This record gives sequence, structure tokens and C-alpha cells, in this order.
Amino acid sequence: MTEQQKKKVFVSGCYDMLHSGHVAFFEEAAQYGDLYVGIGSDSTIYELKARKTVNPENERLYMVKSLKAVKDAWINSGSGLLDFEEDLEKQQPDIFFVNTDGHTPLKEELCNRLGIKYIVSERKPHADLPTRSTTALRKVCNIPYRLDLAGGWLDQPMVNKFVEGGVITLCIEPDYEFNDRSGMATSSRKKAIELWQTEIPEGDKEKLGKTLFCCENPPGTKYVSGSQDALGITMPGLNRFSYNNDYLPSSVDSMLEDNILTWLETHIWLIPLYPRKANYDVLANTSINEEKATRLSHASAKCWEAILRKDIQAVGKAMIESFEAQIAMFPNMVNDDILQQLSNYKNIASGWKISGAGGGGYLILFSEKPIEKAIRIRARRS
Repeated sequence: MTEQQKKKVFVSGCYDMLHSGHVAFFEEAAQYGDLYVGIGSDSTIYELKARKTVNPENERLYMVKSLKAVKDAWINSGSGLLDFEEDLEKQQPDIFFVNTDGHTPLKEELCNRLGIKYIVSERKPHADLPTRSTTALRKVCNIPYRLDLAGGWLDQPMVNKFVEGGVITLCIEPDYEFNDRSGMATSSRKKAIELWQTEIPEGDKEKLGKTLFCCENPPGTKYVSGSQDALGITMPGLNRFSYNNDYLPSSVDSMLEDNILTWLETHIWLIPLYPRKANYDVLANTSINEEKATRLSHASAKCWEAILRKDIQAVGKAMIESFEAQIAMFPNMVNDDILQQLSNYKNIASGWKISGAGGGGYLILFSEKPIEKAIRIRARRS
């Protein structure tokens, strides 16, 4: 390929604490043409991640521009999730290159509008080097996240006062820095980091989860976070927390068998969603009654039994029933943007739900077939 024939390739990110994973990413992107890098400003990173960068923007820019795979780099001129939009329109690259954990529908739609080819790549280390991420280097913080697979809202007395029911959660490793307010128990995880720094302590994990719940919800708290968040973080594996007119579960069923956890890992796929709109209120327009709460409880029970049987279709159907029962009580959980994204996968996946009400989170898809541009997860086993 001659210099005249080379395509312009664009990537964008923070690139703080530059490491081999960044270099491998740049080298892979540069295989498609001349590589141009947009770097998030210090103010944008603080806005999105509520923390300062380790290295300031000018230092990050200097290091990125020094790499032989990079043709040129700059600080993105905008702010927010699409801080590069103005630069993209000005530069008009041929290709926008991202990793799976950097993919969002907003980026893809912007590229489609501008006629830019959008390529999503798996994160790949170079040769025999270990997989690196800034999240992994920053800590090392091993406190997990959790996925709510079915029955969410049954940990709230406003729902479980009508019927006893279970919330099914999967404790997952912190391989990614999941979005704040994404329904991945990020606020509970932040409180856990305040308490324990980098590790869940030794000891009774259920008691630790209840301690975390109490710390996050001191007396006088206006909106009490569900205890499935705290318990889902501290208790490894797959868990079903059963609630009966209380904030804390009346019983807990735990599953740590590797064959079940591996089976879930191979069938769960995450797709990033749009951010929440300003002044969002999930509790507006609620319609909670015994019939709707019972639907949710029954769907969760069916999901648990289907997981134990490793029945793909039954798990998917139960997840959908649980999701629809949630929406019937909390219609503000979804909006037109979320429903539009979901419609793209209904012919592919066996089941689906969302992780965070109102956006800002992820589509959780249950599928036997691989989902393109999706994030994979690892279950916490011990």
C-alpha cells in the first residue's frame, strides 16, 4: 500500500498510565492505515469517571505521539462520551477503530451518519505479553461487580410486601471498569472500596454483604439501595436472595459449581447502552400490585431452575418474563432508545434484560451464538 493509498484510522480514549495493552491496540489499528489518536482531556475524564488522571493531558499526549504506530495525536476538543465528535467531523477518517469494551451504539451511529467504517476488535496482548488495562494497573482492586439476572426489585419492600420472591445475581470479576450508575452495583462497590480498599475480606461473605448494605444505607437514607447489590458483590458465584417484606433476604441459595458458572460465562453477552437522560427518575409512574409482583417472583423462580438444568431456551424465556414484569411495575426503566437497541438482538438472543434502569448500563443478552461487539464476563468463583 502506497502513502497515497493509505487510509486514515482514528481511535479515541484516555490512555492514562500508558501500557503494553495500549501499544498493542495502536499497532493493531495502524494495520489499517495511518493512525490518528484523539485523547480525552483531563476535564472530560473527571466528568465521566469522577476521578483525576494519573498523568495530565499534555504528558499523555507527549507519550502517545512518541509511539511509532501513531501518525499524529491531539486532545479532543469536546466533552462527554463523544468528546471527539467535532474532531471526527473535521478529520473525516476512513475508519474508527475500537475495542469491545470501548464500543457504544452512539459511536457506531455517529460513524454511520458520517460515512466512516466502524471496526470493533477484541482486546489482544502483544505476543507473549500479559493482557493489560489501566483499571488493572491503577489498583490492583479485586472487588467484583455483580449482574442481576432475574427478579430485580424484589429486594425492595415496596414489591416484596406483596409476595416472597428471589433476586438472582452473578458475582463477576472486575475485568472492565463498568459505567457508573449502570446497574452493576457500582455505588455499593465504591462503598466496599471505602471500607476494604482492594479485597473483600476473609470471613462470612453473607455477613460482610449485610455490613456493606448497612454502611451504604445509614438511618435516615431517603432511598434505600437494594441489599442484592451489596450481597451480590461480597458473595461469589451465582446466588438467589429470597425476600419477604424486608430489605434483607429471608434465605440465600448459592451455586459455586464450576460447570454452571462456566456455562453462564459462555452464554452471557453485554452491549453498552445510551447514557441516562438528565433528571431521570425510575420511580416515577410506578404501578406495583400483587399480580405484577407475583409475575416477577414466578419468572425469577423459573430462571433459577432453568439455570440449574442448563436449559438455554428456558433461561432466556424466564429472563424476558422477569424483564417484562419489571417494566410493568416500573415503566421508566426503559425508553425508546433502549427499546430500539434491544430490537436489534431479539432475533439473535434467547433472552434479554437491561442492567441499569433508564440507560447508562448494558443490555444483558443470553445467547448460544456469539454476539458481535459484545463484552464477555468472568464469574467470581471464590
